[in-house]
Amino acid sequence: MSDNSYIGQGMDAVLGRDFLTWLWFRSEIENKFSTDKGEEFAVFMEQRIVVQGGEGDTVETASVSGVLSELREARLGLTTGKKVTRALLRFEQDPESWQLTLKAEDFSIGSLKTPKVEGAVEKNDDPEAVFFEKVYLLEKGLDFLNTLYRAFLRLRLSDAWAGELTDLRKWLYPANS
Repeated sequence: MSDNSYIGQGMDAVLGRDFLTWLWFRSEIENKFSTDKGEEFAVFMEQRIVVQGGEGDTVETASVSGVLSELREARLGLTTGKKVTRALLRFEQDPESWQLTLKAEDFSIGSLKTPKVEGAVEKNDDPEAVFFEKVYLLEKGLDFLNTLYRAFLRLRLSDAWAGELTDLRKWLYPANS
């Protein structure tokens, strides 16, 4: 592995952790977003979050999961400098919802669940209709994720990022506000 490829992978992981950490913050402060087509949706961090901090032999990981979990341990990890490395995200566009797991290091998506495709194929129905509906729902869920990432990048690359970091710190340390 050349030094340049290692640096590139490291930058992707850093950006991915920043994105997921910011997304957790945003999902609790104001979770409404709009796609470029004007479709509104909400985003939520679900019951599974992994935070990690340190480097090399000193890496520390906290993984929190549970249906009724308030994610306190993971949030405490953020206050000690850890960042989100994996999260279960839920997108909602009434009445439908999508779920996926996103890894920060390489932006890989796991277990993408779409809303159920309604209606079994009947004799006179197009047999490909269910397939195309499922593909449509997959694309829509990915469009929601792309919308979030574009919003993050626009903010991260702008002068407004400093203010966003101040707001994020207030969210992390509410007693100090």
